Amino acid sequence: MKTYIVIGGSKGIGNAIVKTLLESNKVINLSRTKPEHVHANLTHYDCDILTDDLPDIENADGLVYCPGSINLKPIKRLSLEDFREDYEINVIGAVKSIQKYLNILKNGKDPSILLFSTVAAKLGMPFHASIAAAKSGVEGLVKSLGAELATTLRINAIAPTVTNTELASKLLRNDKMIENITERHPMKKFLEPKDVAGMAEFLLSEKAGSISGQVFEMDCGIVSFKI
Repeated sequence: MKTYIVIGGSKGIGNAIVKTLLESNKVINLSRTKPEHVHANLTHYDCDILTDDLPDIENADGLVYCPGSINLKPIKRLSLEDFREDYEINVIGAVKSIQKYLNILKNGKDPSILLFSTVAAKLGMPFHASIAAAKSGVEGLVKSLGAELATTLRINAIAPTVTNTELASKLLRNDKMIENITERHPMKKFLEPKDVAGMAEFLLSEKAGSISGQVFEMDCGIVSFKI
């Protein structure tokens, strides 16, 4: 049985990952709110990733950093503070977590780190300047640390398209918007959290033991296909 640290596992994709991993692993969740479900293999710490000291943890085999943002505004309405906040939660929070737990991860079994990007880092989309810039930083982090830590542990990222979570609720707030989002994707669908959790489970597992420094687009075809 492995032990995984999940940052931000109380909601959305993070919560789906926690539930998936709990089927056969121990999970240590760090977030501002406690996950609703209770499990013998789940340990929770109340923690704000940007302002609190992270708890000391004795051992872990993997780290998943889930916090993110969807801050969609025209460039003239995006303040410098918007850019700073998006960079802080998406990049600095991930760096803080990795630096805190890197030593224990190095001693883990087939240790792995998983971060999150977005399809907007590859596909130019209006109003995504701040989040696309921040998530591009995440992708650079994955590539650089993948090389730096190649003999020590693996690090990868998932870049999802629109996913049916509370974070994306403004994009899916009525039937017309849901229809438009669906039609924009060549596969005529968007993601559910469990879809992303399945990919996360694979990338953390020994089945992905030869994969590192990669960003996997779960895009329902929106980046990959022109139909």
